[in-house]
Amino acid sequence: QVQLVESGGGLVQPGGSLRLSCAASGSIFRINAMGWYRQAPGKQRELVASITTRGWADYADFVKGRFTISRDNGGNTVYLQMNSLKPEDTAVYYCNVNHLYGRNDWGQGTQVTVSS
Repeated sequence: QVQLVESGGGLVQPGGSLRLSCAASGSIFRINAMGWYRQAPGKQRELVASITTRGWADYADFVKGRFTISRDNGGNTVYLQMNSLKPEDTAVYYCNVNHLYGRNDWGQGTQVTVSS
């Protein structure tokens, strides 16, 4: 079992920035990728960004050019740098760990609110 602890969420004004972090612990052997999903009220959960253990990143179209996912290659933490935030980015952001054999682990979520 992998435990995921997210941090960095909060309230920011439009155009502002936040940096989310997700620290993984436990059985992290054979992790394939880590990523971030988000779910806004009344919407389905959606992929924001993911990154493989080799550093290959994938982004949802609605965050390309604004968000950057990264990881500490020598550790077990993934980050999401969010710039130029928009009100529509308001959601609960969930850290995800995808294992090579297909199992997924999820964090509890961290609230991001973009509002004036």
